[in-house]
Amino acid sequence: MPVDDGIPERKRRPRYPGRNPRRFHEKYKELNPDRYEDDVRKVIDSGKTPAGMHRAIMVDEVLQALAPEAGDIAVDCTLGFGGHARAILDRIGPGGRLIGLDVDPIELPRTSERLRAAGFGDDRFRAHRSNFAGLPQVLVKEAITGADVILADLGVSSMQLDNPERGFTYKHAGPLDMRMNPRRGEPVSDLLAHVGERKLARMLDEYADEPDAHVIARALTADALRTTADLCRCVRAAVVSERPKASDAEVEKAIRRTFQALRIAVNDEFSALDALLRTLPQCLAPGGRVAVLSFHSGEDRRVKQSFEAGHAGGLYAAIADEVVRPSAEEVRANPRAGSAKLRWAVRA
Repeated sequence: MPVDDGIPERKRRPRYPGRNPRRFHEKYKELNPDRYEDDVRKVIDSGKTPAGMHRAIMVDEVLQALAPEAGDIAVDCTLGFGGHARAILDRIGPGGRLIGLDVDPIELPRTSERLRAAGFGDDRFRAHRSNFAGLPQVLVKEAITGADVILADLGVSSMQLDNPERGFTYKHAGPLDMRMNPRRGEPVSDLLAHVGERKLARMLDEYADEPDAHVIARALTADALRTTADLCRCVRAAVVSERPKASDAEVEKAIRRTFQALRIAVNDEFSALDALLRTLPQCLAPGGRVAVLSFHSGEDRRVKQSFEAGHAGGLYAAIADEVVRPSAEEVRANPRAGSAKLRWAVRA
């Protein structure tokens, strides 16, 4: 019988399960990059994104489009992991400052802490929990009449995608949530319980260009879905039932598009983007520059049309003639950059 000597038993750290553990929470080396720098570097060098981290996309192209200078007032409308923000902060000092926005209450404080640890105090960097539609209100709080530099990266951060508890990915089982702010609104599971087949089919078509939208919508509204695994199973069954000869790749694309459409819907992303694009000219100082990174044809179409209309109406002095894409080298090193599109504009 064990003797209780009052000394707490020392718990051994769980053994690292192989070179590349599959489960998110088992990857404690990747989740602690300060302690396991060499291990994290090996993951990055292999072309993967370490768990709990995000690799900023098209950093050089963003800096070229925005041309930040010392003393500038900059805004990162989607702070994320802080990679773009850090690159801009390095360019606008001394005398410049950056305002960061992010709606995610889980990741925002972590990123703020990292930037503080890097030496950026309140005089250089301040963060606000808001989506990009709230940019005008944030600028009022900061007593800023117009920013010199504004960036909006519309992608989902890897920290959100990789964590199965957030429910953003079809690659891992988790709750069917997908909210950027899990403290507000309804999860995807609740949305599917009441959305209706016709409305859901329109979402799948408009938000993801899904060719089997009606078939998938009928299946999703006929069953009670609570997990990402439930959603994958239901979409797969619907597509195979409609097209028995559909390849595994075609089924996976349908699943990926369905996840994308539901994420956009539950976070009302297009409405927030439309609000940002309407107010951007008024948020920029004369001669100020804005860059938007999009990852979806619907997003890019909205950005392109808004910039073209602003240019024709005299609000913008110049806009990107062509969409800017990531280099082949970057896509090889970080496959998640593959769908990125960058557009920029200059305030008149």
